[in-house]
Amino acid sequence: MTEDGTLLGVAHTGVPPQVDRDDCGLREVLDRVGDRWSVLVLSLLEDGPRRYSDLRRAIDEISQRMLTLTLRGLQRDGLVTRTVTPSTPPSVHYALTGPGRTLSTEVGALLHWARQHRDYIEEHRMRYDGALATHRGPG
Repeated sequence: MTEDGTLLGVAHTGVPPQVDRDDCGLREVLDRVGDRWSVLVLSLLEDGPRRYSDLRRAIDEISQRMLTLTLRGLQRDGLVTRTVTPSTPPSVHYALTGPGRTLSTEVGALLHWARQHRDYIEEHRMRYDGALATHRGPG
């Protein structure tokens, strides 16, 4: 059983089954730049190059594996560069490319909005969840 407004699948959305290639490519780009870890990494690199360990400390809830995957994805997409300086141990820095910098500006605006509205959203989530629990009743 589904609630009103729940989508059952693509066939129920009214969207034709054939998808334009441009739309697929756009979705892949949006998946990368809209990923929560990518957003945080981009915002941290806005101030300049950072070492891997600095990024890891700044995003304390990210695993080493996820940070590595995120950085590789951003590098693959040409948004971040990776520079290895020969030393013992080698020093690795990540920095934004030109397109990465322009994206970082947009991400910064999104983060600013999120900070301004997080209390508002939390309040409405609690209100919504409370109304939903009351509506469902016990059991």
